[in-house]
Amino acid sequence: MAQEEWLNRRPHGDGVVELQLGHAPENRLTAAFLRDFQTEIMALSRDDSVRALLLTSPFKDFCTGLPLDDAAGAERPDAELNAAFLALYASPKPVVTACAGLCSGAGMFFVLASDVRVAHARAGFELSQVQQGQGYPAALMEIARASLDTNTQRRLMLTGQRLGPIAARNAQIIEIIADDLEDLHGYALKEARKCASLPPATYAEIKRDLRRDTIARIETRLDESMSTPDTEKRLAG
Repeated sequence: MAQEEWLNRRPHGDGVVELQLGHAPENRLTAAFLRDFQTEIMALSRDDSVRALLLTSPFKDFCTGLPLDDAAGAERPDAELNAAFLALYASPKPVVTACAGLCSGAGMFFVLASDVRVAHARAGFELSQVQQGQGYPAALMEIARASLDTNTQRRLMLTGQRLGPIAARNAQIIEIIADDLEDLHGYALKEARKCASLPPATYAEIKRDLRRDTIARIETRLDESMSTPDTEKRLAG
């Protein structure tokens, strides 16, 4: 599937660009989809005409994480997960996410890596890797550490517990709950417009300083993983 078919830009004026995640049927995180998402986020992040990003999905569930065959087997796109969510987390632009339905596993990091989180009244949030016998690659673990308090880390990451929108708001995973889907998009777009009205250079500077330590830890861990004896042996052929 071509990038333009599963990542669709929708300009809303005033520098607000909606990026609709359209990898049917539920935005499963394949390596190809993650690579295209990273490319698109980096392009939008460099575009001076873009002042705020709005992430949405047209599907019943926002994102259900890794494909089942990846979750159950040894092949997991760790490099693509790290690169895609680091690009989102490090973007200098304000990022607003509008989440409907289930946001599960690695798909939760669309929410945790964004700046403003809006959810539908029937949304659900879970970090289910532990139930699948899977850990978290470096970028995802560090983003979770920076975004969740220690009690929420325990509840979600060590049990795979699912939270509804009210519990998610109490845990500061989301800020705003919309009663219907029309309100969900409207509230999220309103928040994106608010962000777009802020001085972009100042916003980028403050966001960079707030996230600098987490980004540095991610980059250090990725550098270390590339210099392990097993990796060096593979690179040497």
